[in-house]
Amino acid sequence: MTDRLYYQDSYLTEFRARVVEVSPDAVSPDRQRVYLDRTAFYPTSGGQPFDTGQLGGLNVVEVIDEGDRIAHILSERLEQSEVDGRVHQPRRFDHMQQHTGQHLMSAVLVEMFDAATVSFHLGAEACTIDIARALEAEQLRQAERRANQIVFENRPVTVSFQHSSEDLGLRKPTEREGEVRIVSIQGLDRSACGGTHVRATGEIGPILLRKQDRIRGHQRIEFLCGGRAVARARADFEALSQIARVFSAPLDDAPAMVEAQREKLQEADRTRRRLATELAQASGRALYAETPPGSDGIRRLLRRVESLSEESRAEAQSFTASGPAIFLAPAENPTSILLAASHGSGVHAGDLLKPLLSAAGGRGGGNATLAQGSLPSKEALEQLVGTLASQLKFPS
Repeated sequence: MTDRLYYQDSYLTEFRARVVEVSPDAVSPDRQRVYLDRTAFYPTSGGQPFDTGQLGGLNVVEVIDEGDRIAHILSERLEQSEVDGRVHQPRRFDHMQQHTGQHLMSAVLVEMFDAATVSFHLGAEACTIDIARALEAEQLRQAERRANQIVFENRPVTVSFQHSSEDLGLRKPTEREGEVRIVSIQGLDRSACGGTHVRATGEIGPILLRKQDRIRGHQRIEFLCGGRAVARARADFEALSQIARVFSAPLDDAPAMVEAQREKLQEADRTRRRLATELAQASGRALYAETPPGSDGIRRLLRRVESLSEESRAEAQSFTASGPAIFLAPAENPTSILLAASHGSGVHAGDLLKPLLSAAGGRGGGNATLAQGSLPSKEALEQLVGTLASQLKFPS
């Protein structure tokens, strides 16, 4: 059994231990799995990632909880029977801030809105809490203010041990039997937890709530604490300042300026698309006038394009709307084809094209006057063009 030193002291980052067992790592045989009689290294557990650092001067690349024992995965072979361990302190303290911040945030969400935490994840850049009910943006802002108020009060955060048979008074019941490790925030929260935590809420630092998503019926809240919150706020400020400089506007006016530009761009894009469609329609009419009819009075045009677009469809429909006509447009990027036919042409574009696409390994379809689809290769496209040109009596 490994004595977990971090249970008693989350701030302990240097220790000496006896090597109990050494074996090759089953996943990466070039690495080594080391077991100690005692360790300050926290293993991945309860949503919190493992600590990194060194054992005997060798890098610890992963720490795994195996129930009674903790496995330390080392980058190289360890020769000593006793080792000095050193936990990477910045990573450890960051995890302490985030995990204690999660306890605080989860307790506040229950206190204010009866929103219980379903799960927690501590990521490399951000953390998330999944809660059982959806909250509005204003409610989350209220919870953020309340959480930071408790941070400023610098309430003690303590660790105690009680037997599961006792009345533990936990925020969330535990299934653990026997001795239970309890992390408490004075006057706010009691939670069964094996993670590492700060001594007082002031050490959590500022708490910043960010985006919210709906995940499997729950609401996921992204949050940052302490150094992470400060770094993110700085990055957000720099990004907003750069936007403000682009618009030569005060920082607080930047959102309104961006919104105004967005509306202008949307209007310009609508105008561009309308003019492009009108131009394509005019092109279709001009092509119809330039294309001589066949002996049956039907005008046929094979027009190769780089890719199919709204303009391609507008041009084809304008061509076939001008009189008895068939318009065929193969495209290479991606490999696709469009077939348009006038009502007086005797051709049902969808009924003709769909089975030919399927036979060529492609997919698509359409209605009587317009159909299109994709093909798996340029060779398949050219074969289909040849088949259609032959069936529809296009001039060679």
